[in-house]
Amino acid sequence: MARIDPDSPVPKYLQLREILLDLVEGGAPAVGTAIPSERELCHRFGLSRMTVRQAVDHLIAEGRLRRVPGKGTFVARPKIEMTLRLTSFSEEMRARGMKAGARDLSRRVIKAGAHLARQLGLRPGDEVHLLERLRTADGEPMCVERAHIPVSLAPGLHTHDLTDRSLYALLEARYGLTLDAGELTVDGGVADPDDADLLKLPRGGAVLLLRRRSFAGGVCAELGISTYRADRYQLRTTLETPARRT
Repeated sequence: MARIDPDSPVPKYLQLREILLDLVEGGAPAVGTAIPSERELCHRFGLSRMTVRQAVDHLIAEGRLRRVPGKGTFVARPKIEMTLRLTSFSEEMRARGMKAGARDLSRRVIKAGAHLARQLGLRPGDEVHLLERLRTADGEPMCVERAHIPVSLAPGLHTHDLTDRSLYALLEARYGLTLDAGELTVDGGVADPDDADLLKLPRGGAVLLLRRRSFAGGVCAELGISTYRADRYQLRTTLETPARRT
């Protein structure tokens, strides 16, 4: 059994975090499995309640454990890794063996303001589709998507029912728009009250805010603004060393 090293420069709560992390990930316990109580961890590792609580709180904040008041602390569902590439939500979920779902929230045509027009390469006042949907994976709410698409590229798009459909597949099949490039920015944020309710998050819950401009043949075809649950998602990318100059 791993032990806490009192002479290590690593704080005791971080040592315990690593021990618990190995318990959660190394042994691959089932989701919902209870971990030892804080009192038991104090006794087992000779730590104070405050130190144990600090280690457990770290893993809860990371989404690896979840605390149920009055019952204990349990292994949480693993986060979904979001790869930073141009793909649809539906494709991402299928790649993970999950069933993607979509619920229409709103479909309407708006006039582009100066900022939106600049992002889409339009003139202020040009018409833009605004499509708002709640996306789910295996029935669980995952994100709220807001897609802005120029009416000139997809006339009548707002009349299509997008329930449980891929927007990108519809754009390609109906309008010949194949998205082949994009720009993505990611910020941390707090869900507004309406999005929190849709995502089943507490008011003020943490979210990932993704803003993506997608292009088809060099033309900006979509500005997508998506609010993802931070407790269910983590971003993953591959890092490469830049080529050295000779």
